[in-house]
Amino acid sequence: QVQLQESGGGSVQAGGSLRLSCVVSSSLYYYYSMAWFRQAPGKEREGVAAIYPRSGATDYADSMVGRFTISRDTAKASMYLQMNSLKPEDTALYYCAATSRYTGRVHDPHEYEYWGQGTQVTVSS
Repeated sequence: QVQLQESGGGSVQAGGSLRLSCVVSSSLYYYYSMAWFRQAPGKEREGVAAIYPRSGATDYADSMVGRFTISRDTAKASMYLQMNSLKPEDTALYYCAATSRYTGRVHDPHEYEYWGQGTQVTVSS
């Protein structure tokens, strides 16, 4: 059973920054595609950024390019999301997700079988 645990959410003012972390409880972490998603109240879950296994190549949803940076530390089985210049519309519950399957649709939440509980990010104007 793979478990994911997010941390780092909080409340910030517009223009501020936050760094989210996700720890994976699996020795096979290196072989998983991993991603960050977010879900605002009343909206569908949307992809933010993904990181491919082995190579560590990254992929960002079109609307997330420029302010968000995804990274990982394989030694710590951890993934991160650095969020800068935050806006009120970034307010959402942020989830990390993982899949052991190869997928070309890395921003599609249906492609992931393992999910964390989420961490709340609130940005005030």
